[in-house]
Amino acid sequence: MRITRTRGLVAVGLASALALTACAAPAAEPDAGTDLEIGAIDLAAAGCPATVKIATDWFPEAEHGHLYELVGPDPTFEASNEYSVTGPLMASGEYTGVDVTIVSGGSARPDFLQPDGMLYAEEDILLGYVGNDEAVVHSNTFPTIGIFAPLEKDPQMIMWDPATLTDVESIADLGAAGTSIRVFPGGYYIDYFTSSGVLSADQIDSTYDGAPDVFVASGGTIAQQGFASAEPYIYENEISAWGKPVAYELINDAGYPKYAAVVSTKPENVTEYADCFAALVPVLQQAEVEYYADPTETNEVILAAVDAYATFWVYSAAVAEYSVETQLGIGLVSNGHDDIVGNVDPERVQSLIDIATGMYADDAEKDIRTDLTVEDLFTDQFIDPSIGF
Repeated sequence: MRITRTRGLVAVGLASALALTACAAPAAEPDAGTDLEIGAIDLAAAGCPATVKIATDWFPEAEHGHLYELVGPDPTFEASNEYSVTGPLMASGEYTGVDVTIVSGGSARPDFLQPDGMLYAEEDILLGYVGNDEAVVHSNTFPTIGIFAPLEKDPQMIMWDPATLTDVESIADLGAAGTSIRVFPGGYYIDYFTSSGVLSADQIDSTYDGAPDVFVASGGTIAQQGFASAEPYIYENEISAWGKPVAYELINDAGYPKYAAVVSTKPENVTEYADCFAALVPVLQQAEVEYYADPTETNEVILAAVDAYATFWVYSAAVAEYSVETQLGIGLVSNGHDDIVGNVDPERVQSLIDIATGMYADDAEKDIRTDLTVEDLFTDQFIDPSIGF
């Protein structure tokens, strides 16, 4: 499968002392939640599985905070067969009668299997992060439908050194200047920028591996992909060889209207788990509101998970704090086109369908449905319209 996760830096910062003491080794089989009293929301009675398993597209980070907000006391961590955290699934501090497991997928897996593929490969996974461009491109191979959209804008961006590239203010300016841009291979957004003429194919360097060395060594003469909610802080504060600001433009603001990390499921689950989702999705909405109101304890869980997994991925408390502030500050999380958190703008989804289907119309390797509608990619039937920031 093509790798579509387009994350930035692979190793930054230091884990917190709390995470080091709490998670020295993965725990055994979890028994989370067994001694907790069920609160006002009973997801077991609503037909949810005993463990609601959700696949993300990367290792734990603050952009996933709305999910880790669900995890209750004494979570357990698995780092042998998969990278996951399991705990009682909580709704505003009350136990819901089921557990939640958050498993890291995509490039966090040895096989790089994306969450939509994981939904079809592993029966116990109920939900997974799927960008709606990926949902279009995989619409025949791994069809999915979104039920909750946690991010209003994709954090993905292209960054550059404003002190060196003094005339560059946008991705289009990078294209006009012919500046080399380092990216991970397989990003659909890059295909959009090259096919639309914003960038040229010969300026795309697809050898980026997440390390900062080449960008730093270039002295600011090249551009590079990253997350607006992470790399600007990391490069200025945690990479001593750079130690200065970077400028950037979000791919969303440059014309690629993607909803990233949409919590999605297999289409047949919309009917099979309708009662479950009707109870669960408002819990997800409220968890998002509560996380961004006070992320401190949930960030400790994120840092603890990263430390327990003991991989190349290192994540600092300072980056997590910056991420939350930035997500709120530049509108990566918000109510979007109305007063509701977690739904989507149908016109924006349709524009992404048009872009993706048009871009790959003559690509024989793609297996895209030609009759896709917005309703095939997202349903708002489980969204509670009273919940928003």
